[in-house]
Amino acid sequence: MTSHKYLGDSKMFEYDKHYRECQQQNKPFIKAKTNPAHGNYFIQMDLMTCDYKLTPLQQKEIQNLTNDEIQYVKSHSKHDFNDYNITDELAWFDGVSSEHLDDFCNFLYDLTQNSL
Repeated sequence: MTSHKYLGDSKMFEYDKHYRECQQQNKPFIKAKTNPAHGNYFIQMDLMTCDYKLTPLQQKEIQNLTNDEIQYVKSHSKHDFNDYNITDELAWFDGVSSEHLDDFCNFLYDLTQNSL
């Protein structure tokens, strides 16, 4: 069984399979999908697949990463960063650039793993 940190631009059955693998391996479920409205990525992180919740400090680190991405998108794209939400179990981001997709998703995954 191959373990991925996140899954991007996949079919629904692939996301479903990845979600079940994350549950079995006690890992966070992170997926990225192109938003056709603006061409940037919509990213979701779900920690309900694992025995883990984000601390307030980790939420702040994600907030800082998101603020940096908002500034990047604002200066390098004709579309704005749409919106985002960060809680202790769920987070989503609508507008992450393709240039930063891999780094952004890997940061989310690695942040959860560093505290286990």
